[in-house]
Order: sequence, then structure tokens, then C-alpha cells
Amino acid sequence: MEMWTTPRRNQVLQVLDTIVLLGIVLVLIKINGVESRKVRVLDAFDYSAIDCSRKYSASLTDFGGVGDGVTSNTKAFQAAVDNLSQYASDGGSLLFVPPGKWLTGSFNLTSHFTLYLHKDASLLGSQDESEWAIIDPLPSYGRGRDADGGRYISLIFGTNLTDVVITGDNGTIDGQGVTWWDKFHKGKLKYTRPYLIEIMYSNEVQISNLTLMNSPSWNVHPVYSSNVVVQRLTILAPVTSPNTDGINPDSCTNTRIEDCYIVSGDDCVAVKSGWDEYGIKFGMPTKQLVIRRLTCISPFSAVIALGSEMSGGIEDVRAEDITGINSESAVRIKTAVGRGNYVKDIYVRGMTMKTMKMVFWMAGNYGSHPDNNYDPNAIPVIQNINFRDVVAENVTMAARLEGIPGHPFTGICISNATIGLTKKPKKIQWNCTEIAGVSSNVTPQPCNLLTDQGPENACKFPDDSFPSVEI
Repeated sequence: MEMWTTPRRNQVLQVLDTIVLLGIVLVLIKINGVESRKVRVLDAFDYSAIDCSRKYSASLTDFGGVGDGVTSNTKAFQAAVDNLSQYASDGGSLLFVPPGKWLTGSFNLTSHFTLYLHKDASLLGSQDESEWAIIDPLPSYGRGRDADGGRYISLIFGTNLTDVVITGDNGTIDGQGVTWWDKFHKGKLKYTRPYLIEIMYSNEVQISNLTLMNSPSWNVHPVYSSNVVVQRLTILAPVTSPNTDGINPDSCTNTRIEDCYIVSGDDCVAVKSGWDEYGIKFGMPTKQLVIRRLTCISPFSAVIALGSEMSGGIEDVRAEDITGINSESAVRIKTAVGRGNYVKDIYVRGMTMKTMKMVFWMAGNYGSHPDNNYDPNAIPVIQNINFRDVVAENVTMAARLEGIPGHPFTGICISNATIGLTKKPKKIQWNCTEIAGVSSNVTPQPCNLLTDQGPENACKFPDDSFPSVEI
């Protein structure tokens, strides 16, 4: 039998990829006068998804799409989705974005639908603000994040959906955010900047196998949704770009984030649930969240942040196999008087950190508010926070743990943590106020408020699993 070399094997795989892509062109259905037939998408190519068996499919070019990087495709995208939506109750549909540079403003998705980007397809966010509709602020926030009032709709948007997949063969979505960042810095925005992807009030959501870059603001924002899978994303933004958070699950239940690589100008993953009195009134927590096999670079923010907008509550978060490189902090809890509700039952294990300002950071004085109507008696409860199996090197400070005066953060546990320091570390490695907890086998020696329990008492990490969507 002939043994193929790696170059020969790669050549064969490239030929097979070409055959597969030709196959998808041949099976595209007729829509608006284009040659049509019912298809099984799996006969054309393989991809992992909540539902791969879309009965109908079409190409963006069937609706007049032009991938020259200059022509606007906003109408083509929306016409394609609107037409394919008729098949939501009849086997679902797939929209294929072929190779090219597809300039577009915002467009909405539909249920039982897959948006699939070829590996050489790039969606480019339009620089024309008229192609981005203005929508109401989120009810759990009460206002936009950048300005009072409304916000620009996200590039890819959906609401009240079931079974929606945004995926591809590592195709690219480029928000072309430079002009948005410049307007933000100069105070020229009347409304809050758009995100790249936002899915609201939806169930069974998958976002996977894509490269996202240069978002005007947050990259991926599932909000008020359940059974969400975000996996195998590469998210890239200049580390000085404003508020370019990677993935922000917000008032969501049963969310899984895994196998993602993120370079960000803000938190790589930020867990949220609403802002002050608006989040308290809306009352929808983020819970049953899994984060694993995440790699993050964020010199001015956290690898994983909880808050600061956490007024609906955050609970049952499990993070493991986390790598942080040249980042400000590993895990940061951000809250303040007026936030109310809680952050509780947080479990983290298996963190590897290289070149960090600090590893653990909890702040009860993160003071940004949507307005002056927050309740000063709404005191957040922070309890049962667990970290274990941590290795860090080139760290300036081990921990800054600051609760709220008279309302300490309790049930903190840190075990089996080895923190190597930079050549010029802080003189005080553990700054602890208004906290209570335990430690075990931690170097350097923690503060006295984290009572040493001896080397055999590791922090807990639950063995059970959440009923998240399987793909």
C-alpha cells in the first residue's frame, strides 16, 4: 500500500474540499426564479450543529449577492433569510455564503436556520450607519452602554428564535470597527455601538467554527436565551480597542463556551445579567454556564469576568482548562452597591497563567451605574467562590480581594495554586478586605482572611453536568 506523505495527503484533502464545494452548488434550491429542488444538506458537506439536516438550502448569490467588498449585500442577505424562513416548519433551511468579500449592514435571522460561511468568505460590516437600524435598549439595562437611549442593531441579529446555527469552515466576520472606535473615543456617537452577533429570547443557539474580528463593540452576545453553544471561535481585536469583549452570556441558562481563542481589548468572557434597578426588575439570572479550553490574551482586562452588570444574578458557573497570556487578571468579580442579587456557586479549576498583573481579583466598588436611580440598599451577595489547580508565572500581584464594607464576600476557597512572581512584584501580594474563606496549598502564602486548611483540603468542583445542548 502506498504511504502518503503529509504534502500529498494535504493535496488530496484540498481536492476533496473542492469536490464538496461543487456538490453544494449543485444541490442549491430554486428561490425567486433560481433552479430549485429539495435537498439534504448532509449530502453536500459535513458540519457539526444542533441540527444538520436542513431540507432546503440556497446561496447568497441566488439573491443578487456580490462578493467584491464594495457592493452592499444588506438587501441580499435579508431577502435570502426572509425567503428561507418559509421553510422553518418544513425541514429548515441553510444559507451558504461562498468565497468573496461580502459587505453588509445588519440583517436578521430566522428559526430552524443555518448561516454557513465558506472558509474564504468574509462578511464585512458596512461603514454606512444608515445600514444599521436603531433598536431599543435592553430592558435589563435601561439604556445603551455608550449613550442614553437606543443602540445600533448588531451585524447578525435574531430574536425569539428556535434552532439557529451560525457556523462555517472558519469563515470570517469582520466588523471593520476602526471607524466606530474612533467615533466612540471622540464622543461622536448618539447611540451605542453595534455588536457582531446578538441573539435574544431564543432557544437552541449555536455559534461555531468562525473567525470574528474588529467588532465595533462586543463580539458575541447571547441574551435572554437558553441552550446556547459557542465553540471553536477565533476572536481578534486590537488590545487597545474599546469594549471589544469576546463572548458575553447575558441572562442565559445552559450555555457552553469551549475551544475558543480570544485576543481582546476588554474581557475575553464576561458573564452578565443586567444593570442595577433594571436588571433587578427584569430578574433573569445567568446560570448553568460551562467555560472550558479557553485561551485569552487581554492586557487590560480579565480572562473571565463576572459582572459588573450582574443584577439579575449569576450562579452555577464552571470553568476549567483556562489559559491566560499577558492579561490583567485571570478571574475577576466586579460588582457594587446598587447591583443587588448575587454571584454564587462559581467553580474554577485548571488555570494556566503567564504574565499577569494579578491572578484573583474581586471588587465590590465597581461604581458605574446607568443613572442615579439605583437602590443604595441593593447589596450584592458574593458567596461560594472556588478556585483550584492554578499555575501562574511572571505575576505582579497574587490577589486583590475587596468586598463591600459591612457585607463581606464569603465562602471563598483557593487551593493547589502556585503563583510565580515577576522580577519586580508588589510588596503586598494579597490585599484582602471584607472577605472570608479558606485556602490550601497556596504559594505565596495567602492573607489571614483565607484560613489555611492544610494541604489535603482541596476546593470543590462538582461532578454532575448541566443539561446543555449536545451537538
